[in-house]
Amino acid sequence: MERNRLGLKQSDVAAYLGIEVRSYQYYEAGRRRPDYEGLVALADYFDVTTDYLLGRADTQK
Repeated sequence: MERNRLGLKQSDVAAYLGIEVRSYQYYEAGRRRPDYEGLVALADYFDVTTDYLLGRADTQK
């Protein structure tokens, strides 16, 4: 998981996205999915492609 690899807390990512920590926790648990803008923001934040986040690519870039 990119967040752990970078040593970030869930609250760090949630703050960047402008959402509650619980909402981000649901993303990680697979209980919710980010909208399009959230997905793009996550890709930008982690410097990976959206395909990588969606599991459609093995490489990050």
